[in-house]
Amino acid sequence: MNLFASLDAKDRKLMLICLAAVVMLAVLTAVFARNQNNDDNPLPSSYLAGRHGARAAYEMLEASGYSVMRWEQPLSDLAAQADAHTVLILAEPVLIQAEDFKAVKDILDRGGRVLATGMYGGLILPDGAVQPPDRFTMAACELTPQGLDPLTGSGEVWMVPAAGWKLSSPRYRVQYDCGGQPAVVEYDVGAGHVVWWASSTPLENGSINRAGNLDLFLNSLGSREGSRIYWDESLHGEVHTDWFYARGTALSLLIAGLAGLGLLTIFSFSRRNGPVRDLPAAERATPVEFLEALGSLYAKAGASATAVALAYSRFRQRVSDLCGLRGKQMSAAELGAILRHRFPQASADLETDLAAGEEAAWDDSLNPRRALALVQALSRHDEALQAMARAGGADR
Repeated sequence: MNLFASLDAKDRKLMLICLAAVVMLAVLTAVFARNQNNDDNPLPSSYLAGRHGARAAYEMLEASGYSVMRWEQPLSDLAAQADAHTVLILAEPVLIQAEDFKAVKDILDRGGRVLATGMYGGLILPDGAVQPPDRFTMAACELTPQGLDPLTGSGEVWMVPAAGWKLSSPRYRVQYDCGGQPAVVEYDVGAGHVVWWASSTPLENGSINRAGNLDLFLNSLGSREGSRIYWDESLHGEVHTDWFYARGTALSLLIAGLAGLGLLTIFSFSRRNGPVRDLPAAERATPVEFLEALGSLYAKAGASATAVALAYSRFRQRVSDLCGLRGKQMSAAELGAILRHRFPQASADLETDLAAGEEAAWDDSLNPRRALALVQALSRHDEALQAMARAGGADR
C-alpha cells in the first residue's frame, strides 16, 4: 500500500493498466499455447505422449533393461564413437543436413545398426531406394510376411505406409509388404545393417500394442546383449538446453511479466513535458556533413546524371591543363587519345571510363550506384595522372 500511496493518481492508473495487460497476456498464453502432446502432432518423438508420439516405446525399452538414451547432439558426434554395438533409431527425421548423410554412413561402416522410418528416413540411408508410395492409404494395413529372415517372424503387423521402396538390387530383402508394396526392408551396408519401415506406425503410442507391432520393433533393433540404443531427436529439432524445462506457459508468463515491468518503468519515470535542460547550440556543419547533405539532395532529385556530368567536367578541365589544352572542347575519345599519348602508363581502363562518363552525363535514368562508381573512377584517374605529372613520369 505504501507503494501506491507514493504514486500520484496518473502513475497509479498507468500501473494498474500495465498489470491488467500482463494478466491478460498470461491468460491468452495459457489458452492458446500449443500442446505438443496432442493427437494432431504427427512427430514420433520419444518426448511426446500423444497418439503419434513414441514416448511409450522409449520408456518400454528403459523398463525392459535396454541400454537406451536420447541423442540430441549432431549425428557426426555419434559417428565418431560408433561401433558394432551401436543401434540408431531415426523415426521420421525431418531436419536433415548434408553432414548427417555422412554420419549415418560412418555409423554403418563401423558395424552399427540403423532403424529408419518414412520417406526422409529412407533418404538419409546410404544406397537407399525410397520412393513415393504406389498408393496412399488412410487406414492401417495388415502387412504380409515375405522374407525368410528372423524379422519376418514378428507376427501380425499393422502399418499406415507413407513411402515406398524400389527393388532395384537383390541386396534389398523385403520382409513385409502392403498390397505388393514393400513396407519393411532390410539390407547390409559395409559392416553394418539397415532396417527400413514405410512409416513409424508400429512404434507410435497409439499402435505399438496392436498385434505384433512391438515384436517388429524389438526384432528390428537386433540383440539386446551389449547393444547401445540411441534414439535420435536431433533431426526432430529437439536440441535441449537448461531452458528447455522452463519452456511453455511458465516461460511465456515470465517473458510477459518482464516486458510489462519494463513498460511500467519506462512510462512511470520517463514522462516529461519538455527537455530537462537547454538544447546545445547547433554547430557549424563539417565538410563531411555538407557532402552528405549534398548527396541527399542529388538522391531526392534523381540527379545522378548531373553528379556525373559535374565530375566529368572537372576531370576534363584538370587534365586539359596537364596537356596544355586549356579551354579546348574535346570528346571523350579525343581526350583519351591525348592522355594515352602523354601518359602511356596510365590505367588500361582510362578510355573506357571516359566514354562511360561522357555517356552517363546525359542519361536521366542513370542508376545511383552506377553514377557513384563512375565518379569514383574519374577521381582515381585524376589522382593517378596528377601524381605522374608531379613525378615527371609523363612521356614528353
